[in-house]
Amino acid sequence: MKGFTLAELHELPATVDVLTAARALGLGRTKAYELAKKGEFPCRVIRVGVAYLVPTAELLKLLGLDPPTSNKS
Repeated sequence: MKGFTLAELHELPATVDVLTAARALGLGRTKAYELAKKGEFPCRVIRVGVAYLVPTAELLKLLGLDPPTSNKS
């Protein structure tokens, strides 16, 4: 699974699906879902119906990157 560039990581929406988060963390699909279902994913996961979502800001913090800042004044 191909990783992300820093620019791609900073362009992610407010939440991403667990597979996108897994890709950024270097985890495979099966392991990502296994961890999410057990509540052991490396960062917070929000379950919406059958979907698992990860807050992008928390993913970026886990990766040691600053979350993107808004340019709104």
